[in-house]
Amino acid sequence: MTTESDGTQPNPPLLGSITYLVMNLPIGIASFVFVVTSAAVGLSTVIIWVGVAVLALATLVWRGAAQLERMRVHALLGTYIASPYRPLPEGVGRRVTARFKDPATYKDMTYHLLLLPIGIAEFTVMVCTWATGLWLVALPLLFPWLPFDWRPIVWNETVIQTDSWTDTLPWAALGVLVLAIAIALTRALATGHARYARAMLGPSRQRIERLHTLDTAGVIDWSDTSATVVR
Repeated sequence: MTTESDGTQPNPPLLGSITYLVMNLPIGIASFVFVVTSAAVGLSTVIIWVGVAVLALATLVWRGAAQLERMRVHALLGTYIASPYRPLPEGVGRRVTARFKDPATYKDMTYHLLLLPIGIAEFTVMVCTWATGLWLVALPLLFPWLPFDWRPIVWNETVIQTDSWTDTLPWAALGVLVLAIAIALTRALATGHARYARAMLGPSRQRIERLHTLDTAGVIDWSDTSATVVR
C-alpha cells in the first residue's frame, strides 16, 4: 500500500536524500523541456491529426518517466509508490484513448512540470547549506594555503576576520552547526518530496478507500484497478 494510513511513513536515508535532491535540478530541466515542447507541438498540430500521434507518444513518455521516478524515489528515498494507472483495454486505438482519459496521465505531466521549480529550490538549499558548512569546517585545514585576499566581502565589509590559525576555530565550530542544520533540512526536504511524489504519482485516495473495502484475505494486486485478490 502507498498511504501512510497503513503505518508506513517516508524515512529517507541521508546519502540517498542528498543524491536525490541534487539530481532533481537536471532531471527537472529535462522533464520540463520535454513536457512543454511535446504538448505545444501536439496541441498546435492536432488539427491535422499529426498532433494526435505526437500527444499519444508524449503520454507514453510521461508515463514511462513517471515509472522511472517511482523507482528513483524507492531506491533513494526508501518510499514505495504503487502504479496508479487504470487497466488498458484491448486494441491500439482504445489503449490510446484510455491513456488520454486516465487522470493519472495528467498528474504525471504536472509532476514533471513542477519538478523544475521544486528542483531549483531544493538544489539551491542543498548546495548553499552543505557548501557553507563544509567550507567552514575545513577552514582550519585550508587556512595556511589560502591567499591573502581570500576573505569573503559583502557590501564592502569583510565577513570573516581571521589573522591566525586559532581565529578559524570558532568559524569551524559554526560550520558544525551549519552542517547539523543542513542534515535536518535534507531530511525534511526529502521526506516532504517523498510525500509529494506519493500524492502525485500514486493512486488517488478515492481508489485506495475503494480497495480498502475489498476482501483482503489474500494479497492485493495494487497495479490493477480491479484490485484482484491473489490467493
